[in-house]
Amino acid sequence: MGALPPPIPGTAYSLTPTSPEPTPTLPIVAAFGALAVLTGSLIASKYLLDAVVGFEWPVVVYVALLAAVGYGPSLVWCRVASRRWGTGDLGVDIGLQSRLADLGWGPVVWLCAVGAQIVMAVVVVGLGIPVANNTDALSEGVHDRTYVIALVITALVAAPIVEEMVFRGVVMRGLRSRMPILAVIVVQGVLFGAAHFDPVRGAGNIGLVMVLAGVGMAFGGATAIFGRIVPAMIAHAMFNGVILLIVLTGVVDRLEDAGSVREEVAIVDQSDLSDPDRQGDAHEPGPRSIIGEAFDRLEGVGVEDRDVVESCERF
Repeated sequence: MGALPPPIPGTAYSLTPTSPEPTPTLPIVAAFGALAVLTGSLIASKYLLDAVVGFEWPVVVYVALLAAVGYGPSLVWCRVASRRWGTGDLGVDIGLQSRLADLGWGPVVWLCAVGAQIVMAVVVVGLGIPVANNTDALSEGVHDRTYVIALVITALVAAPIVEEMVFRGVVMRGLRSRMPILAVIVVQGVLFGAAHFDPVRGAGNIGLVMVLAGVGMAFGGATAIFGRIVPAMIAHAMFNGVILLIVLTGVVDRLEDAGSVREEVAIVDQSDLSDPDRQGDAHEPGPRSIIGEAFDRLEGVGVEDRDVVESCERF
């Protein structure tokens, strides 16, 4: 074989394949700081609500105030972390960059998140783990147009942007500096679910956190694959949007009133499965009954980013 021709001036070639550049990371302190800031700001927003609820301001004022207090500090922290430990460019440091293809990948990631939610719901129901409903308060203000608009803006815009910047941006990049990527995906997903813990829900938090942790893992997996957070942002907004549409339009309630949902999927009432007073032998729930009940539970578990707006029911 003859010798390779000399390279053209200003160019170079190599016989060895080039490896992709590693995803930039942030120090673990950036991840801990992001979690602390988000947790503290959400708690502060609830205390602020208690302090100002008596002024009887318009609902939109309360929502805007709570969103600013609940999410604003996290945006500031993302910028601080980028400038102090990164390049100062959020696109590089936390993956806040977009491509036209993200408009197509976003719905794909959303489908994966829904699948993860269903799988976790089946596990929760199958193991008999208590799970709380976190959407009841949303339907109480559906007749207030201002409330609905403020809720939609918060759940479809503010929450997806800020929480993806925090969990799939700063937290994932910070954990990646100390953990392998699979562990990062699992841990940030669990932290995402735990961020929606509310003492008011009691033991129901266990199942709720597990279900939302599955959703967070799906978003985290997508971010690891694409190296950017915009596909997860789009999926996050779609996830919240679909649940809001179902809750605010009362679709599920109408179907339940007609009796069609439970009849068509043959959901068995679990309290009757082992009732000794019923005719026939007691039996354990089969796969179909477990899956059916899981779908029933999912009717009330969806809009996970409602920590700021849920208190509007008190106005």
